[in-house]
Amino acid sequence: MTTPFYVTTPLYYPNAQPHIGSTYTTAIADTLTRYHRAAGEEVFFVTGTDEHGEKMLEAAREAGLEPKAFVDGMAERFSSTWKQLGFEYDRFIRTTDADHVRAVQHLWQTIYDRGDVEFREYTGRYCVGCEAYLTDRELVDGQCAQHLTEPEERSESNYFFKMTSYFDDWVEHLESHPELVTPTRYRNEALALMKGGVLGDLCITRPVERLTWGIPAPWDDDYVLYVWTDALVNYVTATGYPEAGWEERWSGVHHLIGKDILKPHAVFWPTILRAAGLPLFQGLHVHGHWNVENQKISKSLGNLVDPHVMDEKYGFEGFRYYLLRDMSFGTDTGFSESGVVRRINDDLANDLGNLLNRSVSMTGRYFDGVVPEASEPGELAEVATRVAADVDRHVREFSTQRALTALWELVSAGNKYVDAQAPWKLAKEPEQRRELERVLYDVLESLRITAVLLAPFLPGTAARILGSLGDPPTAATLAEATRWGGLPAGTSTQVIPALFPRIDTD
Repeated sequence: MTTPFYVTTPLYYPNAQPHIGSTYTTAIADTLTRYHRAAGEEVFFVTGTDEHGEKMLEAAREAGLEPKAFVDGMAERFSSTWKQLGFEYDRFIRTTDADHVRAVQHLWQTIYDRGDVEFREYTGRYCVGCEAYLTDRELVDGQCAQHLTEPEERSESNYFFKMTSYFDDWVEHLESHPELVTPTRYRNEALALMKGGVLGDLCITRPVERLTWGIPAPWDDDYVLYVWTDALVNYVTATGYPEAGWEERWSGVHHLIGKDILKPHAVFWPTILRAAGLPLFQGLHVHGHWNVENQKISKSLGNLVDPHVMDEKYGFEGFRYYLLRDMSFGTDTGFSESGVVRRINDDLANDLGNLLNRSVSMTGRYFDGVVPEASEPGELAEVATRVAADVDRHVREFSTQRALTALWELVSAGNKYVDAQAPWKLAKEPEQRRELERVLYDVLESLRITAVLLAPFLPGTAARILGSLGDPPTAATLAEATRWGGLPAGTSTQVIPALFPRIDTD
């Protein structure tokens, strides 16, 4: 039995609308899930909302609502947005879900019982945006580096997780298993946090006299658990933890996150897992930020890019293609609508759409719309075989950009092949009839394989291409579906409206 492919997004903090950052992460997870499913693997895709904590309580008060009513509405907004955009997750988890509360309390009671939680008096600098105490070494010019605000001085009695006692073990394990945190720069950053003495033990509670909106600490009702020590546990909650059988799904888990939440995921979470006696994740994959005018997109700056607006203006699959193609995973990328338009016009309308239109149109003109007989595989078959292998490698490396770049080598090869073979000239020479059949079959078959490989990235577009090709029979696995010769001769094709009409930039 193969290991299930289990992919998670972060639980999004629903104190604002879905935006380009959360849309990008979810689009990657959806693409990976579709690809692994097409490859014949068992998959599981989880996303959701992180609903507790001080920031959420403040947002509810500003909206004039009780916290539960506020998060119910925001969670619905996220889940309905993802459904509207076509994301096919297996579970939308909320930190207010009853099974999650049980899992959180079970896990932290286990750690408490093992002696890794200690009650302490503490005075420190508290960032409301981070909902965490920050050490002096985490500040830049006296401010939180992420929120650019000066933390408040607070004195409290709280429970602390003896996190630093697990640093040596996690550092040694991560250095010997570098694939656990990718790309390399983020693994090095996590290691530096633990080696450099930047972090202390983790304050894991908040007193109910100050904050009631949270999951009660199972050993002391006077405290609720810190929001990150609650939210991170969702990843095991979704597997069925702590009930029997949860480990099988967990054995294939990969986390997708943005770099701004590296510390909780690359330091807090693995040490929590170690303390609870649970296996580590298989991979933590960290992407960069989308920037507008050299500024990180953020709720506080008010420069969010709304996926609903992009959907209305360009169609979501055009925008989705831009997201998956333009960001090199792990690095920051500048967003621009001109970039969206350029990708749609150049790649989707000119390259892919034009190839489909002229190939199917010539099939209609020269063969009454029926796929001609195939011949021995030629140059396009070789390109298709290589591209399918490249796409597979890049997807399994979590690089949608490289995968789509590789796939477009097949699209480009198809266009160059048509130009070089000039079917319109062959059609004028009766003795070239067999050659004309060969040329058009090859380009149609390359389009079929392109659509099969494109389906995890742009499912609607791929379905339209296959529909234009007569909906050829589907294979059980991706490997079979990308084998040359899957388009049966005699299949009726049809010209369809433009896949992506060109957008006027004047």
